[in-house]
Amino acid sequence: MAWPTDIAKLSRVRALMKEQDLDALVVRAPDNVVYLSNYWCMKGYDALVFPREGESTLIALERTRRCPAQLVDKDIRLFKGYDEKDPRPPQYRSLDSAIDVLKERSLTRKIGIELNMGTQSADRMVGEPTTPTQIFFDSFRKVAGEVLDATPLLNEARSMKTLQEIERMSLANELAALAMEHVHDHIRPGMKESEVGAMYEGFVHGLGVGYKGKVEMARAFTLVWSGKELRPLRLPVTALFRSTSPRCWKSGYVWTAIGRT
Repeated sequence: MAWPTDIAKLSRVRALMKEQDLDALVVRAPDNVVYLSNYWCMKGYDALVFPREGESTLIALERTRRCPAQLVDKDIRLFKGYDEKDPRPPQYRSLDSAIDVLKERSLTRKIGIELNMGTQSADRMVGEPTTPTQIFFDSFRKVAGEVLDATPLLNEARSMKTLQEIERMSLANELAALAMEHVHDHIRPGMKESEVGAMYEGFVHGLGVGYKGKVEMARAFTLVWSGKELRPLRLPVTALFRSTSPRCWKSGYVWTAIGRT
């Protein structure tokens, strides 16, 4: 199910990096890691060193058994989730590895990191963002000559979609629509919100993995409200579902709703 490297997308990012005279980007938000590498992290501890020139380096949790085919021939540094010799949380081992890569490849002159986007997308397992501590940001400032906020650059790059991205977004929207039809047909009075959410999530995961031979992983993370709880929102629906796009990929959320006005 490997997608070819999206040269147009990566070239646009590198062109923007050249404009800002950046040696490298270091990203850790799951959606940015996916955007630049096609790898969706397990727990939100992973990172990617994306240089202006040369191949990127993925820093991934050791328990990750498989990486996308696009990354097989690239530099992958694994770190332990639990290390008997290091009592720190795993994200600090990921941080150490990222800094080592910058030093090894002489990329410490001027770098970009995500300074103002603490939470945007979930990892593949728990459905909640993993936020960095101040130590994460300070560590890069200690080794790099200059550290800039990479978020505006990435936002500009991601605002323009390539043909491959449009195809992936279409797959995500197809799965979201099919899941809504399934829930619409099977929802019944008296169901708990958790039952309805599980119905939607299970459908996306079950049908989505391997969908049309193009989707490696599909997950939905639902937020279901009903009855009186909806009144403060002033929405004419009886339930809302928020699902992150399956691994097709697109950024942001697919919002769908069922009910009656």
